[in-house]
Amino acid sequence: MLKIYFETYGCTANYNSTEIMQGLLLNSGFEITSDIKKAYLIVINSCIVKDATEQKIKRKIQDLLKQKRKIILAGCMPKFVNKSFNYKNLFLLDTNHIKEIIELVKDIKNHSYQPKKYLSDKQEIKLAVPKNYKDILIGITQISEGCLGKCSYCITRFAKGTLFSYPIEKIINSVKKDIKNGCKEIYITSQDNAAYGNEKGKYLLPELLKNILSLEGNFFVRLGMMNPNNVLKILPELIEIYKNPKMFKFLHIPVQSGSNKILKAMNRGYNVQEFLKIVNDFKKNIPKITISTDIIVGFPGEKEDDFLETIGLIKNIEPEILNRSNFSKRKGTLAESLSPINSEEMNKRAKKLSELHLQICNKKQKLFLGKSEKVLIDKKGFKNTYLGRNKDYKLFAVNSKKDILGKIINIKINKAMPHYLLGKII
Repeated sequence: MLKIYFETYGCTANYNSTEIMQGLLLNSGFEITSDIKKAYLIVINSCIVKDATEQKIKRKIQDLLKQKRKIILAGCMPKFVNKSFNYKNLFLLDTNHIKEIIELVKDIKNHSYQPKKYLSDKQEIKLAVPKNYKDILIGITQISEGCLGKCSYCITRFAKGTLFSYPIEKIINSVKKDIKNGCKEIYITSQDNAAYGNEKGKYLLPELLKNILSLEGNFFVRLGMMNPNNVLKILPELIEIYKNPKMFKFLHIPVQSGSNKILKAMNRGYNVQEFLKIVNDFKKNIPKITISTDIIVGFPGEKEDDFLETIGLIKNIEPEILNRSNFSKRKGTLAESLSPINSEEMNKRAKKLSELHLQICNKKQKLFLGKSEKVLIDKKGFKNTYLGRNKDYKLFAVNSKKDILGKIINIKINKAMPHYLLGKII
């Protein structure tokens, strides 16, 4: 029995693709191992959003190749390294060929691998297939591939292509299977969930969510990232849907900069005022909602005043989650030709932004001290520690000698950490 080891980088969709590949392999008689030394094949499901991540993956691959290991490079990197990263024992699997993992393994074993076979452009629906759940209570469902955006810094859109929305009925059937298999949380993911259906000129996310929320069972839905320009088209409908008790009150809406000048240079398709309208309308209707946003520090042309506008915006919205990254040039993007700001200044700004967010988190977390919350326990931590979320998607940790995985319990908070709350069962 061939043993296969997996290493995954990047977004929730990538982790779902790994679940699918592992599920298909297990169903075909292969074994998934957590010991890289025992593996016949090593699958690296890659991410290229950040240059640092790409370089880390390349170093990892080169080290493994020196050990004469056989590697499948899956995910977003294959299209970009096909010619420049050509090595014996390195086999490429494009993001739109994930379901062909069995065929690829057999080709490798039979010495009949042909790169073009697994790199061609195609539309693949990553639904209705076996999955090896990373977390047994969390069902991840991809609803589309690619996007319609033209952000000047983004390389992922070249890897994943233009928007291809999966059929609603297939998505619903996939979610049904997850619920039947015991999932208590349904993660809806794609490059931009709010764009679902828009390649045909429609905004179908509200319809999709209504169908999912109408399914029988005790579960919560977590909606992943949505770009502001598309959220604006469905804002009132989305807010009403978020009021459904089955919806996690979690809004991931990346702003990237607090400066309209920089947003225009990024080609994001919205301005700060429109972003603020979305956040404020959600907070007005759902006051305890958890806000997650993304910021790129040091985009070419970002002056001190532009950065201070970003600082002002973060102070205004006080997001519970802030995904910060320093700008890095990506080959083939419009921003590649732009002159970056001084790296020392970039790091200084990044540090200031991180310190501000830490202050925000500490202030907001302390408000929970002494309070009680109902929490769905969805993960097992170290020893007797369990992790879970309340309906507002706040993260909690609790100790229990009993197995409480999958249960909704009452927790009294006795310690506030910046990014999670500690409590005891009551």
